[in-house]
Amino acid sequence: MKKKLLFVFGLLLTIGANAQQDPVVMEIDGKPVTKSEFLQIYLKNNSAPQYDKASLDEYMELFKKFKLKVAEAEALGYDTIPKLRKELDGYKKQLAHPYLVDAAKNEELVKQAYERTVNEVRASHILIKLDPNAAPADTLIAWDKIMGLKKRIEKGEDFASVAKGRNGSDDPSAVSNGGDLGFFNAFQMVYPFEEAAYTTPMGTVSEPFRTRFGYHIVKVTDKRPARGTMRAAHIMVATSKSASEEDVKNAEKKINEIYAKLQGGAKFEDLVKDFSDDPSSNQKGGELPAFGSGTTTRMVPSFEDAAFALKADGEYSKPLKTDYGYHIIKRIEWTKVKSFDEMKKELQTKVNRDERSKKTQDSFVAKLKTEYKYVDNSKKSAKWFIKNLDTTYYVGKWNADKLKSNKALFTLDGKSFDQQDFATFLENNYRGVRKDANDVVIKQQLKTWEKETILAYEESKLAGKYPEYKALVTEYHDGILLYEIMTDKVWNKAMKDTVGLKSFFEANRSKYMWGNRVDAVVYECSTQKIADQVSKMIANDTINSKHVIDVINKDSELNLRVRTNKFDVEQTTFLKDKNLAVGVNKSYEMDGKFYVVKVKEKLAPMNKELNEAKGTVTSDYQSYLEKTWLEELAKKHKITINEATLYSLGK
Repeated sequence: MKKKLLFVFGLLLTIGANAQQDPVVMEIDGKPVTKSEFLQIYLKNNSAPQYDKASLDEYMELFKKFKLKVAEAEALGYDTIPKLRKELDGYKKQLAHPYLVDAAKNEELVKQAYERTVNEVRASHILIKLDPNAAPADTLIAWDKIMGLKKRIEKGEDFASVAKGRNGSDDPSAVSNGGDLGFFNAFQMVYPFEEAAYTTPMGTVSEPFRTRFGYHIVKVTDKRPARGTMRAAHIMVATSKSASEEDVKNAEKKINEIYAKLQGGAKFEDLVKDFSDDPSSNQKGGELPAFGSGTTTRMVPSFEDAAFALKADGEYSKPLKTDYGYHIIKRIEWTKVKSFDEMKKELQTKVNRDERSKKTQDSFVAKLKTEYKYVDNSKKSAKWFIKNLDTTYYVGKWNADKLKSNKALFTLDGKSFDQQDFATFLENNYRGVRKDANDVVIKQQLKTWEKETILAYEESKLAGKYPEYKALVTEYHDGILLYEIMTDKVWNKAMKDTVGLKSFFEANRSKYMWGNRVDAVVYECSTQKIADQVSKMIANDTINSKHVIDVINKDSELNLRVRTNKFDVEQTTFLKDKNLAVGVNKSYEMDGKFYVVKVKEKLAPMNKELNEAKGTVTSDYQSYLEKTWLEELAKKHKITINEATLYSLGK
């Protein structure tokens, strides 16, 4: 009895010590949120954290709402929905990956990636496509074909001619580029391709190698130090591949007119907004994703060369042509390649996500075997499978129903992994297995199963070993449930509940009003002279805007732009405070443009109909649904805040 009391007392002391080390900041339905867990989330969501009472109270209110929604999702069984469980399992696999590799070998790969980031290689390739699970006969055909092309090159034929010639490369771009991929560096190609390009001597052709796309041979044509990372913007006048000669000439004329305006002092961003044909960038000043060293974004070589030739931030290029049309490029910011220490964390993340990290798993599994006292029993226990496997296996019709025993194939950490486990693996993993002698097939499949099983076992222990991993899994778990329940209870509900939306609109109709509007045609002119000419033309009511455009833009597409609409005067920058009258108004200048406005009708403020305000009404209705739903949840789920712990966060 005394020993039992001492044990209980010791246990209580341990619990008390742990509580002091990581006290509870909040409980929801009795489920604790510790100080460290809350602090991790708080810091993640606040780049400049404040620890005063007001800041902590404000964030706690947001956190309570978040936790209420997650608690409700769990209460309703969202965490048991197969689709969501599958999604979370996928994220867990991604999160676990960095913990399931050999750290020392992984470090070598990070250093290798840096060396390849600071040194670029230019290569050409020939591809013979092959499905990753191709049959041996198809694999042999592809191998013979790639070897045949390699021999032709070794006998003196030009690499590019072979690549783009009849029965040459299966890469469709080879027809135009002869297989030339330009310069690239780490992470811009799949790893086996990158490995071949960086290990093949310049001027020589590699041995055939296989990627998930098929067989390749690579010829390395140049190497250079990396040029750094470029942030650039562009103005583009697009031309399609099927554009006529006249269309191309008109595009060239337009880009030269834009360039002349740029040289005349026009703002680059204004010209982008007015004339660029690139929909992905024309609403953000023409800015493109960063490209160059350390990025996965690649531009066509001529575009990259022109961008990197610019010597100062803000400098812009002369018009240049690519396969996509004509461009003027503006350099926003050039950054030289960072040092290894500066890039190490970023490179580590990329290596962990890249297929190169698989190289370290075999050595990691070997270490786990030692750590968990692995014992191999497969020499005897695998005999049944070697004896009973038949040709039905390769078409997915084999099963292990005749297997009556369940002997251990190996043990790990005192736990047995048995014949029935392996039988299930075999039944589910027959695709892509090449026909061979039974002992060869079973040996390979056993090796694959054993590796996957050991890694899965280690993955199951990660939450107990690594608090940061556990916190990330919790974050993804809560995020998935939150998104799903918000979709059901708020977002989709607001869009599908047409009766509720209409009732909400009617109850709040006075909030949705049109301001002072004009039904008008707005002529935006490049010069005062053109504005005067437009004013004279539109004074004649028989002349429409299309005729005006045809006349004014005869010599230049940049002379005139026309907009026709019912404009909200206060919400339209170029109409605000202009005291417009019905008819043709006197021209005026704003931000270097000259405006002529012909007003058909002035419209007084009036209520909007639901179809005219639906976007805003739907958003407001969603907010209303969320507010009332949270009020219900606050009554349903009990929350307790430990204020002393909360206010000690910054200490």
